[in-house]
Amino acid sequence: MSLAMKSRHMATKGPNSSPWSVVGQAAAALAVGMGVGRFAYTPILPLMITQAHLSQQAAGLIATANYFGYLLGAIAVIILPRLLESTFTLRTSLVVLTVTLARMPLADNVTDWLLLRMVAGVASALIFIIAASSMFTRLHEYGSHLIGWGFGGVGAGIAASGLLVSLLRDLSNWGTAWIASAALAAIFSTLCWTLTTRPPVSTTTVTPTPTHPGPLLWFVLILISYSLEGVGYIVAGTFLVAAIDQSAPGLIGADAWTLVGLAALPSTAFWAWLAYRFSRATLLVAALVAQAIGIALPALFAGAVPALISAFLFGATFLGIATLALGIGSHLQFPRAIALLTTGYSVGQILGPLIVTPFVSHGYREALLLGAAAVVAAAAAAGALRMKAPDA
Repeated sequence: MSLAMKSRHMATKGPNSSPWSVVGQAAAALAVGMGVGRFAYTPILPLMITQAHLSQQAAGLIATANYFGYLLGAIAVIILPRLLESTFTLRTSLVVLTVTLARMPLADNVTDWLLLRMVAGVASALIFIIAASSMFTRLHEYGSHLIGWGFGGVGAGIAASGLLVSLLRDLSNWGTAWIASAALAAIFSTLCWTLTTRPPVSTTTVTPTPTHPGPLLWFVLILISYSLEGVGYIVAGTFLVAAIDQSAPGLIGADAWTLVGLAALPSTAFWAWLAYRFSRATLLVAALVAQAIGIALPALFAGAVPALISAFLFGATFLGIATLALGIGSHLQFPRAIALLTTGYSVGQILGPLIVTPFVSHGYREALLLGAAAVVAAAAAAGALRMKAPDA
């Protein structure tokens, strides 16, 4: 599209629909739904273990409840695609998510925490799918780097929540950390309150079932890869801070989690820039291999340096992987690709903690190695996609 055509296109949509406005609002929504709403639990978890006497097994169950809610939210979009068209859905999800964060310290038992995190998971899924779909629909003509910066909102939310918990760690307790996270979520929510929601390309342009088996096979491969990534990534996303606390004496886990967020913030734009030079499938394999190495490092080597490298590699890849996988799904034009891939990812996230929870009684080494193995398997599936569809 020429510059003049872009200018006319933007003028007809109004100032609030400029591409960078969409990027900013979507980034704020992802900061709420993912960076704070989902991942504030990670740096707060060590505080809950020491101060609220939460067992490691219960911690895994609470994480699983959140992922189960995320799965329910993704399935709801598949069954009721009109949810994506409703601004009311987005705003309600923002409010519900913020309230669940604020209510965490008011509960005093595992059952209540399970319910609150499950409801938060539903809200997170709706926010994520709405924001991602809006970007893939409204920004595709401006270049993938804009979408990359939008996904960077997850990293901003992670960094902000990690820094907040780190600052509060010595001043207050785990309950205050949840209240502060809720306040942070409320601030981000105001920045995305006017985000215009539209259905994704895959729900507005319904592609008939392919008569050639190739495209269907390609989507199956990316679905398998992204689902396995859900298994490995969530093991690290849940237990990485606690594992670093054990393996790196003197290194504060919440600070490492802040590094994860800072590395994630520009990573999606970086992977999007690379996509101009290499196929998404090729980059997906590279990102998955790098992430597997990062997840395994704290399990294989103790000390601050491996922990910091692990945090950096995890932060630099997990959002890039999501952007690349969802981009491939959108490129394949498979009906409701984003919702289906998010559902597979959610199933992986549920299975991840369930698989590794029996191994965390005496540490996190086995859990992290199992998570890394799942990501290696995801890289193998992505490699098969690379061979079948090198231009995907």
